[in-house]
Amino acid sequence: MADYIIEMQHITKEFFGVKALDDVNLAVRRGEIHAICGENGAGKSTLMNILSGIYPYGTYSGDILYDGQVCRFSGLKDSEKKGIVIIHQELALIPGISAAENLFLGNERQEHGIISWNRTNYEAKQYLNRVGFKYQPEIHVKDIGIGAQQLLEIAKAIAKNVRLLILDEPTASLPEQDATHLLNLLKEFREEGITCVIISHKLNEICSVADRITIIRDGRTVALMEEDLKPFDESRIVKHMVGRDMEDRFPSRSREAVRKKVGFEIRDWTTYHPSYYEKKMVDHASLKVHKGEIVGLYGLMGAGRTEMAMSLFGHQYGQRTSGTVLKDGKELHITDPKSAIDQGLAYLSEDRKGLGLIINESIELNTTLAGLDQVTGKWIINRYLEAQVTSQYIELLHTRCNSIAQPVRGLSGGNQQKVAIAKWLFTKADVLILDEPTRGIDVGAKYEIYCLMDKLSREGKSILFISSDLVEILGMSDRIYLMNEGVICGELDGESATQEMIMKQLVTHRREDKK
Repeated sequence: MADYIIEMQHITKEFFGVKALDDVNLAVRRGEIHAICGENGAGKSTLMNILSGIYPYGTYSGDILYDGQVCRFSGLKDSEKKGIVIIHQELALIPGISAAENLFLGNERQEHGIISWNRTNYEAKQYLNRVGFKYQPEIHVKDIGIGAQQLLEIAKAIAKNVRLLILDEPTASLPEQDATHLLNLLKEFREEGITCVIISHKLNEICSVADRITIIRDGRTVALMEEDLKPFDESRIVKHMVGRDMEDRFPSRSREAVRKKVGFEIRDWTTYHPSYYEKKMVDHASLKVHKGEIVGLYGLMGAGRTEMAMSLFGHQYGQRTSGTVLKDGKELHITDPKSAIDQGLAYLSEDRKGLGLIINESIELNTTLAGLDQVTGKWIINRYLEAQVTSQYIELLHTRCNSIAQPVRGLSGGNQQKVAIAKWLFTKADVLILDEPTRGIDVGAKYEIYCLMDKLSREGKSILFISSDLVEILGMSDRIYLMNEGVICGELDGESATQEMIMKQLVTHRREDKK
């Protein structure tokens, strides 16, 4: 008989009369890595929020059995006392304090009622070393990368004597090397008897690390893939997720129509770190994007891709910025984001919650915010037109929502991304800078975005496509620029480029830099 640490039985959860979960069942064996897959809005995160007590007992129906005993959690504290810890996709860290302080926040190391910093830092170092955290515990969170922050969150969980660790999209923001380290860490936890539940849209990672997979579609459990199906087949998972076969991950692209006329170009673009005066983040970068062309920009974490994009779009990042931006051969004079928008540029931020959207406001407001002049007459917003426009983009992008008035914070991550995309489509920009447009999005929604990118390129738009996913860079790009430590270090033809060629060129450039 299987030894289950968690059994969730007949779980049903509604939001505003709409069922997010409908009679869902989940059984997780002790000491396994159990994956949960599904499209955006399928109910994966909702189910885990119930398990961790974020949605307390009484707000859902059904039972949670932990070690065979019925549990009725009223909040996170209750579940954490049982050793259940959840790490969300948006990490819950305070940037302005140290890693050690974050690790023991709410669980401070005290002596005689006073925080002992020696004990705090000493114990923090033990936990941080265990997860492979490379910095000292005194370092501020704002000074470390997202990969290190993810490890800090896991160290926090260990400090709470975790028995069941829930990770929601843990590798969505990580480069391949950091993602591999994290997945290996989960395998180590499995050997130590810690149970892990992982939600992820990266099916290759799921197939490599999971012992079993539960698949949810439209709020219902539709499949359980057991060990006897290993190695797991990605196409089979996709079929369960979307309810149909998906033979192609990328739309077929005609590359013959591109490279006729340059639509967007930057020359000798340089910008420095906003706080460290002498630190050059982008170093004399030059690139061009033709009308109707999708140009990929790829680099390892810290390469400077996002810094370059933000500094281009209205000097949102950096200081002492210099260089030339041209559109259709004419130099642009961009001083702020509004002037960038007015001159036909759009920038989809990789940080949709922090920079891309106003999450407490409605879908309607967010959709029209960057192009309000199109729904405004005599300084008054035409509410009927605004509603009409928003509804059109909801239909175009297949955004799952209750109404146009729904606050963005109530949407799944993928549907939030669709609202962010709609905002920039509405501006009718000629140049689109897309920074990680498919991050945290399921395979079906990714395909929809790829098809949209293809459609926009066919309409003559110039698209600069920034991504940490090398597979999609190769699948969607007509040409590819490589970036490392702020320098454009290579250019490849998208049709003939391979992963090996790209990584070899990046690694070679890094070695040359160190000489």
